[in-house]
Amino acid sequence: MRRCEVQDSFGLDNLRLVEAPVPAVGPGQVRLQVRACCLNYRDQLMVRGHYDPRLPLPFVPLSDGVGEVVELGAGVSRVALGDRVCATFAPTWIAGEPDPSAVRLTRGGVVSGMLSEQVVLGEQELVPVPDHLSDVEAATLPCAALTAWSALVTYGGVKAGDVVLTLGSGGVSVFALQLARLLGARVIATTSSAAKAERLLALGAEAVVRYDEDPRWGRAVRQLTGGVDHVVEVGGAGTLAQSLEAVRPGGTVSLIGVLAGVREPLSVLPVLMKQVRVQGILVGHRQGFEAMNRAIAAHQLRPAVDRVFPFTQARAAFEHLASGMHFGKVCLQVG
Repeated sequence: MRRCEVQDSFGLDNLRLVEAPVPAVGPGQVRLQVRACCLNYRDQLMVRGHYDPRLPLPFVPLSDGVGEVVELGAGVSRVALGDRVCATFAPTWIAGEPDPSAVRLTRGGVVSGMLSEQVVLGEQELVPVPDHLSDVEAATLPCAALTAWSALVTYGGVKAGDVVLTLGSGGVSVFALQLARLLGARVIATTSSAAKAERLLALGAEAVVRYDEDPRWGRAVRQLTGGVDHVVEVGGAGTLAQSLEAVRPGGTVSLIGVLAGVREPLSVLPVLMKQVRVQGILVGHRQGFEAMNRAIAAHQLRPAVDRVFPFTQARAAFEHLASGMHFGKVCLQVG
C-alpha cells in the first residue's frame, strides 16, 4: 500500500509518497480502506515542525479521514464490514473531560495519521458517518466540524436566538456558522474578501464585517449587535482583543485556533470587567462526535468543500491551504 510520510526532517519538501507494508489486524481492531482525507491548519503546522518540533520522524500526517471497514479483528462489535467510518482525533477520549492521554495522543502526530491507502485502528476510535454525505464531505468532520460543535454545544450551550460571531471562512468558522444556524442562533461573520462575504451571507450569516476595512472590527460588531453571546475565536492572540471587545458582558469566547499567532500583549481587564468566560477547545470527544453526526443527519447539513485533490497531490493541497484562498475545507480523494 501507499502512504505519505514526513521523512528525514520537517517541511513540505520532505512529504513523500512511499510504499509501506500492509498492517496486520489484531483483536479489537479493524482495517479501513481510506476513501478521503481532509486538511486542517494544525496539519500544516505539524508538517512544518511548528506544532511539535520534537515529534519523532518519519510520521504520517492528517487527523481527518473516512474509510470503509474491509476487515474485522477478533471480538469487534461496534462496526461491521462495509461500514463507512471516521477515525476520532483523540483516540482515547471517549466522553467527559480530557485526561493527559487525550491531550497528548492525537492523530496525525504522535498517533499515525490518515494520509494512507489503508489504516488499522481500534474499534473504539471509530464513528459511523451520516449516509447522505459523500466520502469527501464525511472526511471533513473529525476535527473542524467537531471543534465547532464542541464550542457551540458541548461547552457553549448556544441556543436559539443567541448571537454568534465567527472569524473568517476556514473550516472551523464555516462549520460554526452552519451549526449555529442549525441551532437557531443568529450569526455575524468576519472576512477580508467581498467574494467570501457573499458566500458567508448565502450560508446564513446575518451580517459580515470586513476586518480589512476596519481594524477595530470588534467594536463594529458590538455596535451592530450590542455584544454577541458567543465568539468562535480561531485567530488566537492576534485577534483575541477584538473578540473580547465584540462579546457582551457575561458572554463566552471559545478559544480554538492560532491563525493570528500565539503571543501578543493583551489586557485581561475586559475578561474581568465584562465577566467573560474564555473556554479552550481541543476538538472534542467521541460522544460529541456521535451527537454531532445525529444532528447533521437530521438536518441534512452538507459541509463546505473548497477543493479536492488526488491523494498523490498532497503537497499541492497543503500549498492551497497555506494560500488562504480556500473557503471551507481542502480535501484529498484516496483511490
